[in-house]
Amino acid sequence: MLARIFRPAKNAMQSGKARTKEWMLSFEPASARLPDPLMGWQQTGDMNGQVELYFDTQDEAVAYAQKHGIAFQVTEAKNPKPILKAYADNFAFNRKQPWTH
Repeated sequence: MLARIFRPAKNAMQSGKARTKEWMLSFEPASARLPDPLMGWQQTGDMNGQVELYFDTQDEAVAYAQKHGIAFQVTEAKNPKPILKAYADNFAFNRKQPWTH
């Protein structure tokens, strides 16, 4: 039973950064998912795949995993490079591409 400790990425559908500052401990699937013969939905017998624990710091998540004897792997988060934009740049004279409709 291997667990991953990481900081979740920002939701691509939203501009907010909710739950990106917390560290999450989630378990890797123990077995492959199989299609249900009747409905075709994915099924698994592994209930640990549904468990997600949130911690304020990486150290708290590591301490929890060590205390409970859970094998874990820490994945460091990549901080995105901020892109500086200004509305006035759309009308600048030195644009690389001409403004057009």
